[in-house]
Amino acid sequence: MKKAAAAFPSILSQKGALLMDARMIEQIADLMHDTAFFIKDASGRYLVVNQSLVERHGLRDKSQMLGRRPCDVCPGDYGRIPTEQDEQVLRTGQPIVERLELFWRKPHVPVWGLTSKLPIRDARGQVTGLIGISKDLVAPVSRDDVSPEVARVLRYLESAYDDPVSPSSLARKAGMTAARFARVIKRIHGISPMQLITKTRITVGCRLLRETDASVAQIALDCGFSDHSAFTRAFRAVTGMSPTEHRRLAQ
Repeated sequence: MKKAAAAFPSILSQKGALLMDARMIEQIADLMHDTAFFIKDASGRYLVVNQSLVERHGLRDKSQMLGRRPCDVCPGDYGRIPTEQDEQVLRTGQPIVERLELFWRKPHVPVWGLTSKLPIRDARGQVTGLIGISKDLVAPVSRDDVSPEVARVLRYLESAYDDPVSPSSLARKAGMTAARFARVIKRIHGISPMQLITKTRITVGCRLLRETDASVAQIALDCGFSDHSAFTRAFRAVTGMSPTEHRRLAQ
């Protein structure tokens, strides 16, 4: 890990006091088995990665990623999408916070996650890199731990994703205020009610694109979207590609 430590030796306070070096950050990040962790330089090249990120790419050693960008590690859209995200954060200085995304582990196993990328700034406020995580979505509590009303609403969403559902309509079905329902869903699924609706619909859409020959327009309606365009916009927002591109890659 000498290469990463030399390129990104430490995180400093504004007064220059040493807080933590890259090797310590790496050791902590390696304990996060359900989270990909990385630090990148101003060109979007990996300086620090954890073992989880290495394994997600089907690689054996961290040295295979250090000094490279995502597009240098992964072919096609799998590398292009995160590289373009990095360029946006580095160019604008605007963070990406808990963006719902569908990505793949080797060998092309679909996994839902929340990705966050924050700019790193020097003492003058200039963006000099970024730090980020992509956390797998797992339910921290079982459905037996939630009220029967909430469990019933979740079962309804799984079977009626093509209905015109909304966070407020689901909250009413659960007999809760919208704010309370949002807190419960966040505790169960780690995402907001709207993200849960999108995740449910796009998951079904991915399956139909892989397993059927139905048109994209028909799949859009079957998944609860108003039309082909609405489905394509939502699909691209969480996968970085169009439904047609996803179908082609899955073949």
